[in-house]
Amino acid sequence: MQFRFFSPVAGLLGLGLLLLSLASASAQLFETKAAQAFMIDAETGTVLFAKDADKPIPPASMAKLMTMEVVFNAIKSGRMTLGDTFVVSENAWRTGGAPSGTSTMFAKLKSAVSVGDLIQGVTVQAANDGCIVLAEGMAGSEANFAAQMTERARQLGLQKSTFVNATGLPADGQQTTVRELALLALHLWRDYPEFFRYYGQPEFTWNKITQRNRNPLLAMGIGADGFVAGTSEAAGFGIVGTVSHNGTRVIAAMSGLASDRERSEEARKLLDWGSRSFEKTEIFAKDEVVGEAAVFGGAKSGVALKAKGPVEIFLPIANRDRLTAKIVYDGPVSAPVEAGQPVGALRVWIGDTLSQETPLFAAESVGVGTLPQRALDAAKELAVGWLR
Repeated sequence: MQFRFFSPVAGLLGLGLLLLSLASASAQLFETKAAQAFMIDAETGTVLFAKDADKPIPPASMAKLMTMEVVFNAIKSGRMTLGDTFVVSENAWRTGGAPSGTSTMFAKLKSAVSVGDLIQGVTVQAANDGCIVLAEGMAGSEANFAAQMTERARQLGLQKSTFVNATGLPADGQQTTVRELALLALHLWRDYPEFFRYYGQPEFTWNKITQRNRNPLLAMGIGADGFVAGTSEAAGFGIVGTVSHNGTRVIAAMSGLASDRERSEEARKLLDWGSRSFEKTEIFAKDEVVGEAAVFGGAKSGVALKAKGPVEIFLPIANRDRLTAKIVYDGPVSAPVEAGQPVGALRVWIGDTLSQETPLFAAESVGVGTLPQRALDAAKELAVGWLR
């Protein structure tokens, strides 16, 4: 039977990381009016803030991040080019175009529009007609394309996001979470730098109509350069945004706000706090021992653990005493243990938020112990097992 063990972390007390139980961790370092919020550092993946981040919500226009991921992936893999053109169907025109009363790029019925222009319509203007034209052109129907969106979400490790259409317009069964929206945005920024620039484009003109970027953060002078805002009756006002300040980029997703103004202000405050209140710290150098895991039936009673490379994390500039660090592993770890074998993980919490999890590996090999050593370990395990 496997049990979850917690092990001391070597050399962290000087950084102010206390070896405390999760139950005693301090409250959030930041407060927001958003019902759900999640923020990460883009470079290290450190979770800087989380509030009800895994609650399913309607994505609204924030679903367009996945629409664009499918499009960008098709271009990057050579299955489509920016110069390819698709025709605006009556369905795309009526559902997402001028007659719809929703966000649109005003594409003319039966006109041919290039993929490059459709991308700008979606990323700058949140154009629903652009989304549907892309979906129908790439997959034959919007329903087929939505199935591809969900499949692609699973490939990216987004287990709670399910899509029914390409626009994010209300539909039964369509859902995501702010955590998965932020992780998707991080993926777009990391994997498609050639397309990320579109999200910061201030305006786009199509059919002789110029529209400003619908992301309210871009005009606030806080260093924002992406992504998208969304609104639904069920979830209120939401946004996925990113800010770069003095070499630090943070990405945040929020939902459940009461108004456009509140959304802009709460997003500004969270992103500003995230980009200014943390600093990157190397807590373990490459090949440095992080801690030890107990070994059952081995020539040694424990095995040293290390990460694959240096362990870096964004830590609060103040209030470092509100951090918690632990090594967790499933045990007992049975001998023999090979050097490089996956053993557990280093988990770091900021307040009550799990901020970062780094895989740990055996730093050395541990052979099978002698018969007396194994017998003693078996007796210890039997005795301790009764207490678990």
